[in-house]
Amino acid sequence: MPEESNPQDIASDPNKSVADNKQDKKQGFVTRSNADGKSVMRVKIYAPFKVYYDEDAESISAENDTGPFDILPRHKNFMTLLSPCDIVVRRTGADDFTIKITRAIMHVKADQVTVFLDV
Repeated sequence: MPEESNPQDIASDPNKSVADNKQDKKQGFVTRSNADGKSVMRVKIYAPFKVYYDEDAESISAENDTGPFDILPRHKNFMTLLSPCDIVVRRTGADDFTIKITRAIMHVKADQVTVFLDV
């Protein structure tokens, strides 16, 4: 028998169905948006002794052995070794943040992107 749910039990987005919000909760997503109402995710880029970026972003672009790719809010869980490239973080109301890397690991989970540099 399907589980009954009360819409008040779910951190809901009024533009989504109860089923969609329930799926977000299962996957660990916390629906976040910026002042313009666009979905955002948290991005942190750091090396062992320095944090280069730790803010919200609309997207992040990088490159791995299979080629260039973009990560957007609500991306599936993902982990990859990054190839030498420019990481570009797109922000609302600000210029893009760009950093040139030689090697890194990227981890994406529940609207949080973590990039570990110099590994």
